[in-house]
Amino acid sequence: MSWVLAFLGFAALIILHEAGHFAAARAVGMRAERFSLFFGKPLVSFRRGETEYAIGPIPLGGYVKITGMNPHEEIPPEVAHRAYFRQPPWKRIVVILAGPAVNLVLAFLILAVLFWANGVPRPSVSVGAVEQGAPAAAQLQRDDILLSAEGIALDAPNLTVEQAEARVQRLIGVVDSRRCPGGQEAGCRAAMPVTLTVRQPGEAARRVEILPRYDAELDRMLLGFSFGTAQAPAGPLVASSQSLQTMWRVTTATVETLVGLFYSAEARDEVGGVVGGYEATRQALELDVELAVRILGLISLSLAIINLAPFLPLDGGHVFWALAEKVRGRRIPFWVMERAGFVGILLIIPLFVLGLTNDLERIVSGEGFGVR
Repeated sequence: MSWVLAFLGFAALIILHEAGHFAAARAVGMRAERFSLFFGKPLVSFRRGETEYAIGPIPLGGYVKITGMNPHEEIPPEVAHRAYFRQPPWKRIVVILAGPAVNLVLAFLILAVLFWANGVPRPSVSVGAVEQGAPAAAQLQRDDILLSAEGIALDAPNLTVEQAEARVQRLIGVVDSRRCPGGQEAGCRAAMPVTLTVRQPGEAARRVEILPRYDAELDRMLLGFSFGTAQAPAGPLVASSQSLQTMWRVTTATVETLVGLFYSAEARDEVGGVVGGYEATRQALELDVELAVRILGLISLSLAIINLAPFLPLDGGHVFWALAEKVRGRRIPFWVMERAGFVGILLIIPLFVLGLTNDLERIVSGEGFGVR
């Protein structure tokens, strides 16, 4: 069943993306000849009004065929005024941006609803993990609740996100205030310990003393443990803000990875493709439907980001040349765009092959996609 549901999820993303193009084209008066899920000669099709709706055999995306995308095609005289290239640049930009816009809105709504339903993560005054061999290793355990540090209260019921972050920062400041006897050198231990009061859930409190260790790379004193996280209730405004922050982090990371393809082997190893996205969604469905929905939301965001790259035949390429025409004040020769499209394909195909290769290597090696 997970195979079918993952397929339907991907199909929904494609349909919604193309529906954005289709609705915008109809709204500005263009003629949409075909709305197709997948590529290739239609396996199934039917006509409603002037539009043919079809399903192709190659499941790598979809498309909306708008009359006049190629200015050299033969167009019936009665619809010639509705051809794509006879429209002003602003109408073409609206039609092209509508697809990625749907993906962005969908990603925002999915993440916002999940944050609203589940709350937002906040730092917790508890121990998440203890570094092996660190000063805290002999004194602290996972899930220890940090009650106080040097007499300063840390734990309290119903902390807000801001209050929890402030208390975590207070503890970090207490630890960093310690100094090594002979000066701050890599790996040195502080002269004075940090006194903590902690307890395991359901157990009595205990007092521990730990000598912080100086980390030269971070330039601060550390105890060697990470804080846990908890979920704080979120209303619609907080959930929306958290959704936007998550989208921004994913967008910047995606752009950095794409730029890194030109010089970083590590970035090239991180690239995934359609197979990886599908398999990650399928595996998530077997574990948790909510996780699968979150992954689909992030995939929707990634589709928008990649589609907005300024290379033909991607949506961003069409927007780039429409803007170039607006700035130039007259039509860009179609042969220029054809050559630009050829260059764009030469850039896209290696990226597609790299993503597919990485996906297959992860499947064959058993490395997986970080879901299980």
